[in-house]
Amino acid sequence: MAPRVVDKELRRKEIASSCLDLIHEVGIKKLTVAQVAKVAGIGKGTIYEYFENKEDIIFEIINIHIEKHQNEFLEDIKQLKTTKEKIFLFFKFVLDDTEENLKHFNGYKEYLSIVLSDENEAMCEFNTSCKEFFNNELKKIIQEGINNKELIPQSIDFVEGLGVFEKGLALFKMSEKNFEVNRICEKFINNLLNLLEVKNDK
Repeated sequence: MAPRVVDKELRRKEIASSCLDLIHEVGIKKLTVAQVAKVAGIGKGTIYEYFENKEDIIFEIINIHIEKHQNEFLEDIKQLKTTKEKIFLFFKFVLDDTEENLKHFNGYKEYLSIVLSDENEAMCEFNTSCKEFFNNELKKIIQEGINNKELIPQSIDFVEGLGVFEKGLALFKMSEKNFEVNRICEKFINNLLNLLEVKNDK
C-alpha cells in the first residue's frame, strides 16, 4: 500500500487555523511553539515539518485572518448601494468597536509592532499586498461612483490619500487615549464627498 501523500500547504493552513483564537488569547509575542502544538493536537517536533519557526506560524495565522477579512469585505460590499456606504465600509476595521473587531484590531496592533521593530521583509511584503488589495477595491468603488455620475472624475485621484488616511486613523487609535476616530473619520469623509459629489444644478 502506497504511503498517504500529505499536502504540506494544506496541512500548514490547518495547523494555523486551529490556532486562530490562541493568538488572541496569549498574544503574538507570548505565543509558543509548544502551545501551538498542543492546540493543533500534534507533537512539537511535527510543527517544524511545516513551519521554520514561531514567526512563520504567526505569519500564517495573520495571513488567514487577513484573507478572511478580505473575503468578508467583498461579500459585505455587495449589499451596499451608495458610494458613501461603500467608502465607510472601507474604514470599518478602524471604526468598528465591537468586541470581536477590537480583538482583531489589537492583534493587528501587536503584529504591526513586530513588523516595525524587526524589519521582517516577508511581513513588509505581505503588508504591501494587503494595501494593494484594499487600494484596488477602493479604486473600484470610486470609479463606479464616477461612472454612475455620483462623483466628479477627479475623485479617482483621492484613492491613495484615502488609504493613507485610514492607516493614519489606525495609528492614532492605537497610540492615543480617547482618540475620537469615528467623529474625525465621519467629518472628513462627509466633507470630502460633499466636495467630490456631482452637483445637479436646477
